Amino acid sequence: MKQLQELLQVRKAKGYEIANTKKVVMSGYKWVVPSQNSNKTYEVILRLDKSVCTCPDFVERGLKCKHIFAVEITTSKQVNRDGTTTIVQTKKITYSQNWHAYDKSQIEEKDKFLELLGELIETIPEPNYVFGRPKMPMRDLLFASALKVYTQFSLRRFSSDMRMAKDKGFIDNAPCYSMISKFMRDEELMPLLQKLITLTALPLRSVESQFAIDSSGFRTTRFNEYCVEKHGIKKEHKFIKAHICIGTKTNVITAVKITDENGADCPQFIPLSKETFESGFLIGEMTGDKAYSSRDNIGYIDQIGGTAFIPFKTNATGKPRGKSHKWRDMYHYYMLNRDEFMEHYHKRSNVESTFNMVKSKFNDSLKSTTPIAQFNELLLKLLCHNIVVVIHEQNEVNMRCA
Repeated sequence: MKQLQELLQVRKAKGYEIANTKKVVMSGYKWVVPSQNSNKTYEVILRLDKSVCTCPDFVERGLKCKHIFAVEITTSKQVNRDGTTTIVQTKKITYSQNWHAYDKSQIEEKDKFLELLGELIETIPEPNYVFGRPKMPMRDLLFASALKVYTQFSLRRFSSDMRMAKDKGFIDNAPCYSMISKFMRDEELMPLLQKLITLTALPLRSVESQFAIDSSGFRTTRFNEYCVEKHGIKKEHKFIKAHICIGTKTNVITAVKITDENGADCPQFIPLSKETFESGFLIGEMTGDKAYSSRDNIGYIDQIGGTAFIPFKTNATGKPRGKSHKWRDMYHYYMLNRDEFMEHYHKRSNVESTFNMVKSKFNDSLKSTTPIAQFNELLLKLLCHNIVVVIHEQNEVNMRCA
């Protein structure tokens, strides 16, 4: 009985995620619910006695699935006097938008982007060359690479933007497109870009105290055999994964790690949290899904003065390790105060919003062909995202103070 209750609680948590991140719509007397992990949809029929769903989980077990929970979360049941049931869709909570600040940010974004990128590049020390032919300044190459990713143009079509950047004084030289391509294949560029991403998040240190960690894949230009049965396709692009830590209020990225498609999530939790903390952010809360559930991860956040809200797996127990009892405390809190725990945990959906912002604005595919260039291109996407976030937050603050 206890295992059944835990299983239903897990499905309810997944139902919350679907309701918050997917579009659940009514079609006739049925509800169409998107799958959480694929492009499929399932039909849910709400009934007073027992709701039904067309997903394999419900068909096989006959228990309430996450899709039924997702529909119930977005609806409410009203029982009439004659015994019939009326389904009333619940109005979702919406947040006001400062449209004046939003419009100003959109109109001025590219100009501000060039200014902030130029100021950021100035902080990079230029290496001294004492022998051989002088090389193109690294600042100019880095500025060109970031602007190329921001505009989403090909290297050749991007040449006119480089000339305009030179005319405005942001760079001293306009690099040839082949030089930019060679520069993005430099393995030494990766740690520099990671440092710049953290640096661009620092202006929001006083704003962020709650963070979330997750990973997402970005498509490359290569193919492999993948998910034939699940997605019903013969080919799937190879991808690389971005593991990020973000502030849940502004969606700014505070730390990042790029791995191949097989990179595990759990080992990245402490390095990303540590980098965020050591860069000057005070971590009050850190959220992540069950992939990050471990005693070490929860213990580290407690060690630096925060609380980790990570759901526990069905086979987890409250037995602590060593002298730290935080695992046991959070386990009992999760079991006995599930709804309150989930209110904190659902802030994790902001990291999915961050990935959606990056992919919708800077594309979810990588144009580079070599692995190192793909890693650097993805880091440049995240760097551009952070600069855009700072621009929008700056306008929001100025509008509030005006």
